[in-house]
Amino acid sequence: MNSGQARDAAIAAPAAAAHASGALAGLQVLDFTIVMSGPMCTRMLADAGADVVKIEPPEGDMSRQRAPLRGGISTYFGSLNCGKRSVVLDLGQEEGRRIARALALQCDVLVENFRPGVMQRLGLDYGTLAELNPRLVYASISGFGQSGPRAAAPAYAPVIHAASGYELANAGYQRDAERPLNNGIFLADVLGASYAFGAIQLALYERERSSRGQHVDVALLDSVLGMLVYEMLAAQFPPHARRQLYEPVRAADGWVMVAAVTPKNQEALFDVIGHPEAKGDPRFATLAAKESNWGELLQLIEGWTAQRSGAECERLLMAAGVPCSRYRSVAEAMADPQLAARGFLAELGTGAGRFKCANQPFRLSRTPTQARPLLPALGEHGAEVLQEKLALDAVQIEHLRAAGVLG
Repeated sequence: MNSGQARDAAIAAPAAAAHASGALAGLQVLDFTIVMSGPMCTRMLADAGADVVKIEPPEGDMSRQRAPLRGGISTYFGSLNCGKRSVVLDLGQEEGRRIARALALQCDVLVENFRPGVMQRLGLDYGTLAELNPRLVYASISGFGQSGPRAAAPAYAPVIHAASGYELANAGYQRDAERPLNNGIFLADVLGASYAFGAIQLALYERERSSRGQHVDVALLDSVLGMLVYEMLAAQFPPHARRQLYEPVRAADGWVMVAAVTPKNQEALFDVIGHPEAKGDPRFATLAAKESNWGELLQLIEGWTAQRSGAECERLLMAAGVPCSRYRSVAEAMADPQLAARGFLAELGTGAGRFKCANQPFRLSRTPTQARPLLPALGEHGAEVLQEKLALDAVQIEHLRAAGVLG
C-alpha cells in the first residue's frame, strides 16, 4: 500500500465506523432525488448512518456534470451525494419500474423531489407503495407542495425566492436597490432539505408507536416564507418607520459587522471606541431613541473602525464582549481554526481529485454524523444492490443490463 492509499484508508476507517454506529444505522433509504434539495436531505440521512441507495436515470443526476470538477468528478455532485450507493434504472421500461417497486418494499424511507404527478405516472407514488409497504415513510420535496392550485407548477430555488417574497424583502433592506439582488445561494433548497430531514425523523419516531409510515410533504415555498418571521408580521401590520438594521461599517481594509444588541454590549462598545460619554447620551438611551438616531450611531462606530484594520476591530471589540466580525471570503472562513477544532470540514476523493465539503452543523455525543468518503460512480452499485436486496443472481442481472433496464 502506497502513502496515498494508506491516507485514504485512514480517512475511510473512521467514516465507516461512524456509519456503523450512526444514529440511523440500519435504516434503508431509497433516493429518487436530483440536483440539490433532495440529495442534500438524503446525504444528511447517509451521514447519520443510513444505507442510502440512489436511483439514477441512464444519463445520471444532472449535477454530475456541474463544475467544479476534480479528477473527472463533479465536486458539487460529490458534496451532495457522498456516502450513497448508485443504481441506474430505466424507469421508462416496465421492468425498471417493477424493480423500483420491489426495492421500495425493502426500504424504510423513500425520498423524491420531482414535480407532483411524476411518481404517480411511474406507479411509484405514496398511495401505491404504502399498500405494498405500510411502514414506508415517503418524503416528497417540491416547489409548491403536493396539493393546492400551484402544486403542479415547475419551480427551482430562484423561482421560490421570488415567489415567497424573500427577494423583494431583502431588496427592501438595501439602501439603493433599484432591482432585486442577484442571488446564487439557494436558500430554498437548503431549507427544504433540512425540514424534510427533520420531518422524516418525526415520521420514523411516530412509526415506533403506530407501526405505520406516512407521507411527508415539504414545500420549498412554505420553507422560505416560514423563515420570514418579521416580514410576515410587517405585511399584516405595516410598521410606521423603516426597520433599522446593523449594517456594514468601513474598516481601513474592508468592512466589519458590529452588532451591539444589548445595553451591556452597547456600553462596552462606547468604551472601546473612545466615546464613554455616549453611554449617557439621550440619543442612544432607549431602543426607540437609538432607532431614531441610527445613522448617527453608525457614524460614531465607523469613525473608529475606519481607522483600523478589520482584524484589529474584530480583536478589540470581541475581547470586550461586543459581537463583531470582519467580512471574510468563503475561503477565509474555511481556514478558520474554529472549524478545524469542530471537525466541520470533511475531505473526500483521492489523489488529485481531493476536495473539502461540509459536515453537518450538529454534533451528537454518542452517535457521530460525518460525510462518508464513498463517491459513487454512475450505476456503480447496481449488481451489488440487486443481489443484496432482491436476491437476483448474475444471470438475471446480466439480462437486465442487456435489456437496458439496469445501467
